[in-house]
Amino acid sequence: MPFSLLSYPSMPYRFRRRPSRRRSATQGFSLVEMLVAVAIVGLLIGLVGPAAMRQLQSSRVKATEAQIVQLRSALDIFLIDTGRYPSEQEGLQALVAGGGTIPGWSGPYLRDGNLPTDSWGSAFIYTLSDGQVRVRSLGADQRAGGTGMDADVEG
Repeated sequence: MPFSLLSYPSMPYRFRRRPSRRRSATQGFSLVEMLVAVAIVGLLIGLVGPAAMRQLQSSRVKATEAQIVQLRSALDIFLIDTGRYPSEQEGLQALVAGGGTIPGWSGPYLRDGNLPTDSWGSAFIYTLSDGQVRVRSLGADQRAGGTGMDADVEG
């Protein structure tokens, strides 16, 4: 019989092999470990989630402002070509369709010949008074006025 430290009964305890404390592949996580992990994930979502939503709303406002600048540029080119801004009845639609009815029209003045919508999926509001053009979006709440993220966006 071969010699083994485990099989020698009179060997002191400190020289015997101890069972490994490593988790075997068949064991899972304890309930406490799972609860701690869920609590940490919940805290992260609670802290990061609102900041991410504010950033998303802010980027929507900035994208809408950029679209208004694009529309204003197209309106200026329309003015150069035709000698006037579109009437309120013609609206922004005159930037993409108006070749047969508007003298000097050489559009479409927008890429792809489509009118953009604001970041909330609504059409822009176009007004013309005393030669002054106003293009605006009603913002997230889709109502005139508002504060914060619900404020109107105009250019």
